[in-house]
Amino acid sequence: MYCNYCGKVIQEDANVCAYCGRVVAGVPPRMRLMRSRADRKIAGVCAGVAQYFGLDITLLRVVWLLVTILGFPFGLIAYVICWIVMPEEPVMAVVVPSGAQVRQV
Repeated sequence: MYCNYCGKVIQEDANVCAYCGRVVAGVPPRMRLMRSRADRKIAGVCAGVAQYFGLDITLLRVVWLLVTILGFPFGLIAYVICWIVMPEEPVMAVVVPSGAQVRQV
C-alpha cells in the first residue's frame, strides 16, 4: 500500500503513514452508549443498551422486565437512572442540495 500524501510504501494495515504522519485509513468511530430514538418503547434505554452490546432488543426488554418484577425495585431504579444519565441519540438531519425541488407528501 502507498501513502496518498508522500507516496512511500507503507504496511497494508497501517492507519498512519510512518514517514509523513498523516492518517491514511479511516479510523472506526467509537461506539457510545446512547438512548435510541427509533426503537424506543418508553425512553429508548433498552434499545440503546441492546444496540451497544449487540443484543436482541426484545430479549433485553424481557430480561429487564423480569429483573424489575423479581428483583424488587432494582430494575425500575436502574431504568430511571439510565434514562437520566444516558444521552439521547442525535437527530439525523436530511440535507437537501440547493436548487433541488422538495415534494410535499
